[in-house]
Amino acid sequence: MLVDSHCHLNFPEFEYDLDQVIQNANQQGVTTFLTVNTRLDQTAHLQKIAETYERVFFSVGVHPHDAAEFVSKDLVTSIRELTQHPKAVGIGETGLDYHYNNSPRQEQLDSFHQHLQASTELDLPIIIHTREADEDTLACLDDHPNAKGVFHCFSGSADLARAALDRGFYLSFSGIITFKTAEELRQVVRFAPMDRILVETDSPFLAPIPHRGRRNEPAFTRINAEKIAEVKEISFEDVAIRTTKNFFNLFSKSYSV
Repeated sequence: MLVDSHCHLNFPEFEYDLDQVIQNANQQGVTTFLTVNTRLDQTAHLQKIAETYERVFFSVGVHPHDAAEFVSKDLVTSIRELTQHPKAVGIGETGLDYHYNNSPRQEQLDSFHQHLQASTELDLPIIIHTREADEDTLACLDDHPNAKGVFHCFSGSADLARAALDRGFYLSFSGIITFKTAEELRQVVRFAPMDRILVETDSPFLAPIPHRGRRNEPAFTRINAEKIAEVKEISFEDVAIRTTKNFFNLFSKSYSV
């Protein structure tokens, strides 16, 4: 059994064949899915998907790209209300993206702090997106020392990985680890402890080799898990068992559904 700990099943790429996408994943041993929110106004769609498929859970949050649109509202209250649903098991994705700066940095920071506050108050894990913002991301976490969560689609430096692990966070690896240019990232996979690793697709983005250039989908979680097994020189079965256990340890609300 595998968990795709981060996908976007509500995105237009899956509008017409989601049943088949779920079936494809099940055939590859991917049986549990966390479909991740990027905008609060998409929450109803995510909730509907989670109610349709038994092993699909969802998160509640605002991507840093969209922070400017939502930060003026009381995010903590909105998140608190939306996470009352039994299958809402996490907060995010949220964080900081200084590569694109689609939202002003201060508004990204304000949004991230509100998500971290909600995460701590609700005791739900936070799903972090960070790009070219290592120092500010870690400073925000240090302002909320009781927060827990995961650095999703980890593609940062070894220093960032160690800093995240030192703060008790998990690292989630996507198809990027299969790319020929990603040897530094595979070094992070080598030293990251197995009890802190999750596996994801971030589908429909970032399809792994040999599917680059195609729509990514949760079935490819298996490819990413196989690459982790190869890099760490352990069995695929061990990776599947341990990353699944890690997911349910972190997203513990999933156990009650």
